[in-house]
Amino acid sequence: MRKQKMVYVIRRDPDYKGKEITAKRELSFGIQLASRLFLDQMSFEFNKDRLDEEINQAIDNGDRAEFERLSLQYTPYTWE
Repeated sequence: MRKQKMVYVIRRDPDYKGKEITAKRELSFGIQLASRLFLDQMSFEFNKDRLDEEINQAIDNGDRAEFERLSLQYTPYTWE
């Protein structure tokens, strides 16, 4: 995984003749992992809920072909 860095620029008062000091800080692995897991979980739940609604709508409309197509897309979400 590529390291993500944040660059800070610290400016002193104008009497310092415009010189800047830069500092870099890397994001910790724990923060990167937690944010990635959170986004994965949110997208999983969103896609699962969307498919649930579409499957229910296909059942209500009596559209068997649409139901079978959506149920094939839903199978990976049943492996919880």
